[in-house]
Amino acid sequence: MKPKYEQLADHLRAEILAGTYRENELIPSENTLQERFQLSRHTVRQAIGILVNEGFLRKERGSGTYVSRPDKQPTQHKTIGVIMTYLSNYIFPAIIRGLEQELSSQGYSLLLGTTNNDHDQERECLKRMMDQGVDGLIIEPTKSNQYNPNLAYYVAIKEQGIPFLMLNAYYEELDVQAICVNDTKSGYLATNHLIEKGHENILLLTKIDDLQGKYRMKGFIKAIQEAKLSVNADEMVTYTTETKNQTLTDLVSRLTQPAREVTGIVAYNDEIAYELIDQLIQAGLSVPTDLSIVGNDDSALAIGGRVPLTTLTHPKEEMGRLAAQYIIAAINGGDTPSYYFQPSLITRDSVLEITKK
Repeated sequence: MKPKYEQLADHLRAEILAGTYRENELIPSENTLQERFQLSRHTVRQAIGILVNEGFLRKERGSGTYVSRPDKQPTQHKTIGVIMTYLSNYIFPAIIRGLEQELSSQGYSLLLGTTNNDHDQERECLKRMMDQGVDGLIIEPTKSNQYNPNLAYYVAIKEQGIPFLMLNAYYEELDVQAICVNDTKSGYLATNHLIEKGHENILLLTKIDDLQGKYRMKGFIKAIQEAKLSVNADEMVTYTTETKNQTLTDLVSRLTQPAREVTGIVAYNDEIAYELIDQLIQAGLSVPTDLSIVGNDDSALAIGGRVPLTTLTHPKEEMGRLAAQYIIAAINGGDTPSYYFQPSLITRDSVLEITKK
């Protein structure tokens, strides 16, 4: 069975072809269509977006949506630019898959770019997208917790009327739509799970050049304070894109010392948790017998490593599909609010319960 927005698009298309609505005639408002078909505004906008893309309708800002004649209009192939920090690994292929499925189903093509979390590469991607004349942009920001020298490009894109939204994080200096996971809640749930399992000496290992790491740290601190445990600066270990490997090496050296008190670790994501577990095992420690670890993002690494990893959910494909729906709505004149997915804990084998003596 077709989705509701496709059913509505089919119905309106049939009415236009039957002459119920004639060329240059204003169709019923979104509110009227909502009430008539008992659908949400988002569903109505999706249906209208399909017909606009096909040429059956045209939107005039401040006036309404009018009937067009598809046979009189040249076919317009619309393109959405997608800029991600990485494309080929971790959770990113699943996000792209969701984007691609939704965009292609509505007649849009995809132009991909990757920044490798580097501002210079981000700037080149933005220039290329603008030169290609994309109709909209979906962007995962680069080093979102640092000052970005490319902010002027985003202002220019907005001034040109090209809609854009951001995934996973956003630039706090810009007023921009974003689709994210509630990272504060992710950090809180991960930390609280260790506390509930009897851990009192908990270390946070987080990436600090991205906004997600900042908010996961906020959740970590909140859970520690609520449990009336000490917030120790030495137990908040941070790294950047460039310092990750050295930070891991130093942390493993510290955790293998006989005087170690840490029993539980909240990792920024599954990727660094996976690498940490590998290095700890090589150093002679056992997870979770010696150290318990919680990851984040429920990636393939969470079940593909040496120890099935307790982690937090990330919607991936659903996020991609929603981003595609949002950007198409924005192209068609819609205005949708930022959206935050709420994470939940997935328990596996990487956390050991500590029994109080």
